[in-house]
Amino acid sequence: MKFFQQEEDIFGILLETISEGILVVDGKKKIVATNSPLESMFGYEKDELPGKNMDILIPGQYHHNHNDHFKNYYAKSSKRKMAAGRKLWGIKKDGTELPVEIGLNPFTVYGRKFVVALVMDVTVSRAAENKIRQLNEELEEKVEIRTQELKDSVNQLQKEVKRRIEAENKIRDALQKEKELNELKTKFLSMVSHEFKTPLSSILVSETLIRKYTEADQQEKREKHLETIKNKVRYLNNILNDFLSVERIDSGKEKYKFAPFNISKVFNEVIYDANMLLKTGQRINFPEDIDNYMLCQDEKIVELILSNLVRNAVKYSPEHTIIDIGVGQEGAMFVFRVKDRGIGIPEEDQKHIFSRYFRARNAINDQGMGIGLNIVKSHLENLGGEIDFVSEEGKGTTFTVKLPNHEKDFTH
Repeated sequence: MKFFQQEEDIFGILLETISEGILVVDGKKKIVATNSPLESMFGYEKDELPGKNMDILIPGQYHHNHNDHFKNYYAKSSKRKMAAGRKLWGIKKDGTELPVEIGLNPFTVYGRKFVVALVMDVTVSRAAENKIRQLNEELEEKVEIRTQELKDSVNQLQKEVKRRIEAENKIRDALQKEKELNELKTKFLSMVSHEFKTPLSSILVSETLIRKYTEADQQEKREKHLETIKNKVRYLNNILNDFLSVERIDSGKEKYKFAPFNISKVFNEVIYDANMLLKTGQRINFPEDIDNYMLCQDEKIVELILSNLVRNAVKYSPEHTIIDIGVGQEGAMFVFRVKDRGIGIPEEDQKHIFSRYFRARNAINDQGMGIGLNIVKSHLENLGGEIDFVSEEGKGTTFTVKLPNHEKDFTH
């Protein structure tokens, strides 16, 4: 303590300039100095911790192992970086356990050796990791159940192959589907981890930076990071809404509300939103005769279908390109087409383009879960409609949607 008494003012100022928690201990694990962030983190008053054994900050079940680790570390006196991948815990004054990350640095002053620990509260990031892990486990379990169901079907076909030669083709097809399903499962789990981890990392970084902007004239910087957090949360919310939509479709809980409406209303709203996403020089050609069409369908679902196709056209098209939208009536079917001059769909991927969680190989680096087109196709099948496309890699894609117009049913 003599050293710290001599240098108290300077050392105290240095400790308080660091936003993370600082803990300094000697070779006997006695706490010799802390800063206010660490005291606040663990629920102690100023100068309440110095003089106590550092075990007061470690849950009891870890005391024995920690003594051995500390002695070994103190003897070697090596630097250790923040251990982001290790699950470390502290304990607050009120007995609450606290997830932390810790970086260690030894130093020697006036012949005495000390260890300074940089302590960070990772409650938010640990909770986010647990949420992602839970979601991945639930999704993996669901895929495994479906895979097992498929295996059971294959087993039944194998029993009949002895009596009917044609069953061999069915078994071969089933095995191929199983292989493709396992491949999709691996891609999907990797995709989910990436799609959640990236925005969550941005949220955590913004949250950490916001804490540093405490002055009144730094409000603009705070607002910038708050906007980042809001956008990332909205993106994650959209992903979860897609999962919920898939679940409603699979469970048959999706209820459709049919009513007549002017199709121009939906097209105007979708194009308005899409214009916010346009790249430099991109333009959407809007059908001139759109006001002439009335459609009796579920308006919200029609908007969802059109929005998905238009957003994809914008997303997968380069700058200075045109996106054409056409409409028409073919008998009792209302038809609209969305044509882009974008990256197109590789021929070998086209048979999978409506499969759930599938991403074409030339779109794998773009944000997305591979759910949108699957949801669109499922809704169209439920509504008695259909969707088709023609595409050439590097030249563009045209999607054609046909929907039955029930307007006559509402005119009687």
